[in-house]
Order: sequence, then C-alpha cells, then structure tokens
Amino acid sequence: MSSSWIIIGIIVLLVLFAFGAYNRLVALSQRVNQAFADIDVQLKQRHDLIPNLVETVKGYATHERGTLDDVVKARNAALSAQGPAQVSAAEAQLSGALGRLIALSEAYPDLKANANFQQLQSELSDIENKIAASRRFFNNAVQEYNTGIQQMPAALFAGMFGFSRKEFFDLGESRGQLEQAPSVKF
Repeated sequence: MSSSWIIIGIIVLLVLFAFGAYNRLVALSQRVNQAFADIDVQLKQRHDLIPNLVETVKGYATHERGTLDDVVKARNAALSAQGPAQVSAAEAQLSGALGRLIALSEAYPDLKANANFQQLQSELSDIENKIAASRRFFNNAVQEYNTGIQQMPAALFAGMFGFSRKEFFDLGESRGQLEQAPSVKF
C-alpha cells in the first residue's frame, strides 16, 4: 500500500513540475511576442516617416530617381514582411536604401540646409535608436526563451508542449554597416 502512495506522489510531482515548466515557457514565449511587437511599433513609425523624407528629397534631387525608387520599393517590401526573419531581412534592405538617400544630402547643399529635411533626419535618427534598443530587448527575450526550452528538465516537456526554437532579429550580411548610427550632419 505504501509503495502505491509513493508512485502516486511521484506522478503528482511530475505533473506539477510539467505544469510549472509549461507556464514558465508560455511566459517566456509571450515575452518574445511582446518584444517583437515593440520592434513592429518602431518599424511602423519608421515606415510612416519615409514617404515624408522621400517627398522632401524629391524637391531637390529630381534626377536621383533610382535612389528614391529603391527606398520606396524597400519600404513596401518591409511593410509586407512577416515574422522576425523576413522582417529583419527587409529592414536591412530598407536601412541600406535609406543610407543612400541620406547621403544625397551631401551632394545637395540646399537640401542639407532645409529645415524640414533636418527635422526628418533627426526623427529618423531617433527612431533608429529606438529600433536598436527594441531589437536588443527582443534578442534578449529570444535568448532566454531558447535557453528555457533547452535546459533540463524543461527540455523533456518543451517539444511535447509544442515549444520550438525562435530566431533572433538579425541584421544579416550588412551588420557592420547597420550597427553604426545614422550620421546626421548640418
């Protein structure tokens, strides 16, 4: 009789541990989702700023059509991207196109001196800093989540509960170029 109580006690402990592990993994997963939503908010602000920046540049650099088209195409691709991997790839393309657009101001002194352009550059720089901070928070949440599903004994239950590895918000090949803050010169 006492051995059956021991077995029942062990089963109860395992069930309680499984519930605890599941709840912890759910909390970590929700933290990752919330962190990605924070990045998404910053990216939407960036996407909303870009048409104003393009229109301002259009008035001064009319024969730079290729650069302006690249920015618009990259923005549209970024708007339609889904999930961290696609979003990070599309945003890397957009960052490169924006860098070329901002570089145009060096060739057009009137544009560089334009108050509206200066304000838009300042807003873009601020948003880029917020995106970088949100990206760090997201990657930290992903690291904690991935560690949580791989550590024992939760690893025994993670696959059974449907928890799988999440991807980091990676900047890809142009990482070195994109890690530098946008240069704003007046």
